[in-house]
Amino acid sequence: MSSMPLRDLTAIVTGAGRGLGRAEALELARLGAAVVVNDHGEGSAKAAGEVVAEIRAAGGRAVAHTGDVADHATAGALVDLAVTTYGKLDVLVNNAGILRDRMVFSMSEAEWDAVVRVHLKGHFNTTHFASVHWRERAKAGGAPVHGRIVNTSSEAYLAGSAGQPNYAAAKGGIVGLTTSTALALAKYGVTCNAICPRARTRMTRDVFAGFREPAGGQELDPLSPDHVAPLVGYLASPAASGVNGQLLVVHGGMVAVMEAPRVAAKFDTAKDQFSYEELDALLTPYYAGRPPGETFAAAGVLSLSRD
Repeated sequence: MSSMPLRDLTAIVTGAGRGLGRAEALELARLGAAVVVNDHGEGSAKAAGEVVAEIRAAGGRAVAHTGDVADHATAGALVDLAVTTYGKLDVLVNNAGILRDRMVFSMSEAEWDAVVRVHLKGHFNTTHFASVHWRERAKAGGAPVHGRIVNTSSEAYLAGSAGQPNYAAAKGGIVGLTTSTALALAKYGVTCNAICPRARTRMTRDVFAGFREPAGGQELDPLSPDHVAPLVGYLASPAASGVNGQLLVVHGGMVAVMEAPRVAAKFDTAKDQFSYEELDALLTPYYAGRPPGETFAAAGVLSLSRD
């Protein structure tokens, strides 16, 4: 297999000036892709420029873009930059995000709106413009194209996170966007998958403050973004053409494929429609027999680790 499976492909990575996005951009470039490095916020131009310089110094191709992908027009300009600079777009990695952590009873409307806007709307905006590009190319060429979307969800959605109702909701929405997009774009040759990465970055340093960091740099941090980037590279590649609409958890040398929810129990009314009394007679004993505190959240995902 070629050591540069992404040769002649063009990728966009949002939020790529630092942390997880930076690691993903470097990995895609290492695998041969030309990379548009997007970042936003204070110091974004410098951060994105440094990633571009690092890619170019290693012999790769890259260009910087600074702008807020949660702004619809800005997201369109980002996709246009990739197409005008490199001729086409092949890979979109949606990574940009922010945190505004607070319990639901303390959260302000602004804190809710900001997180949902950046994560969920930001994912939609770039996906919209990329999908238009791929659909037009596929129709013009009369054949499917190579299109890859890698979205960023979170274990906060899977397992629940009491102090992150905005973040968990946005990340759950991203999974819904992922599965819908996967079905909508499959006929054009485009796949869309989501990852739940666990990584120590500037954004998550408080979240993972209790996790041990390696002493003296003698070992790779289990929460290093470098554990996540290779999976993104794989999902962006031709080898992953059969992977679509999937959700994968990744961290510390481990990848777990999540299974779709299954029906745990089913109840039918004995009459034409349910009454309160009948539901009480069926559901109350059923839930009484379930483990205390069990919810739809998949809390077990938090205990996953490399064997």
